[in-house]
Formats: sequence, structure tokens, C-alpha cells
Amino acid sequence: MTLLQSAILGAIQGITEWLPVSSSGHLAIIENWFGLNPDVSFNVFLHFATLLVIFIVFWKDIVKVIKAFFTFDFKSEYGKLSLFIIIGSIITAAIGFTFRDLFASFFSNLTVVGIALLVTGTLLFFSERRESNKKLSYWDSIWIGLMQGLAIIPGISRSGATISMGLLKGVDKVKVFKFSFLLVIPAILGATLLESSNVVFNLDLLIGFIFSFVFGYISLKLLMKLVINKKFHYFAWYCWGLGLLTIILSL
Repeated sequence: MTLLQSAILGAIQGITEWLPVSSSGHLAIIENWFGLNPDVSFNVFLHFATLLVIFIVFWKDIVKVIKAFFTFDFKSEYGKLSLFIIIGSIITAAIGFTFRDLFASFFSNLTVVGIALLVTGTLLFFSERRESNKKLSYWDSIWIGLMQGLAIIPGISRSGATISMGLLKGVDKVKVFKFSFLLVIPAILGATLLESSNVVFNLDLLIGFIFSFVFGYISLKLLMKLVINKKFHYFAWYCWGLGLLTIILSL
């Protein structure tokens, strides 16, 4: 790949990683349409760049979760949150390891990507139809972990699927937003460690990393405002449009 292509892929990853439009779906579409074939490690490293954004934005919450867990303070809000993260991560890992090869094969199948985008759009459209004011529960963490596992499918937005599920279950929007992004930390760290032995550091990787980080920070701040202001469902129309276009062009 050229440096320009690395920068473009990094920017796309950063913009779409946190917005509910599926970063993996966009990367699959761009890579297929333009004949790009980056290593899996390149895409994983772009994800790692956006993960650093999570550490910067949520560092106070991360410290509180870790402290509550290691002091066995499981009755506190952050103690319970640590258990919810573990439960959700186990569900995600089980799905990821079981269907890893199947989901990986979908990256070259744009029809599947298009259908998955339509599913994401439908989740987003109905996500804010219910009053959301209850606390997170163990069952909620299971359902949200399930959605994060299925979001390995390109076209299923991780943030869209997890936040939508929480909102559909009636969880307070601020709480489900925070949980969704704390839950992704073990998943991305696990994927990064899994592929780290195959990473070959070069300028392409560095450029993609920088662009992914910068645009990832901007998109996360934007998503935070959209969820709080109940405008999350606006992205449904974008996902439907892109999904239909992708299916048509793949035929």
C-alpha cells in the first residue's frame, strides 16, 4: 500500500470505529472496491490506535473499575461494572473463537456486509423507542456481550449493536454508553495480542495508526453527544443506504 492509502484507511477506521456504522464493514468495502489487501495485522493495529482513545477519554473510569475489582468491592457501582465487563467479555470471546474463521470469510463477501449493514440500521432505528433509565444488570451484560461478539461480522457495528441492545433493554443511556466502551477494551487487547507476533512495523503502519487515533478521538466525542441528545438513530438511514448500495454493486 502507498502512504496515502494507509492514511485513508486509518482515517476511515478512526471515523467509523466509534460511530455506529461499522468500521470493519467500511474497511471491507473500501478494500474490496479498490483492490487493497492489507495484512490482518494492519487492521488490528488500526483498532489498537482507536483503543488508545478509550484509555484517554475513560481513564478515570478504568482506574475506578480496576481498583474496585482488586479490592473486591463488588457492591459498589464500579465493582459491579467490573463483573459485568468480565461476563460480557467471556460471551464475546466464546463467539469470537467459535466462529472466527466463518466471520473472517465474510470480509470478502460484500453481499453479507450489505445485509449486516441493514441489520445495524434496523437496530439503530428502534434503539431509542423505549424509555431508558434503569441500571445495568447481569442479564444486560450477557446480551450486550452477545452483540459485541456478533459485531465481529463486517457490517455489524460494535457500538451500534451494543448501545442499541442496552437502550432496547431500557438501560440508562449514559451507563450503557460507558459500559459499551469499557467492554471493548479486553476484546481489542485480545485481538491485538493474538496478531502481535505477525506485525511488521513500517511507515505504512505508523501513518495508519496516527490517522486512526486522531479521527477516532473526534468520532468518539461526537458519538457521546449524539447518544446523550438521543440522535443515535439518525445513523440508521446511512446504514440502510450503504447496505443497499453494497448489495446492489456486489450482484
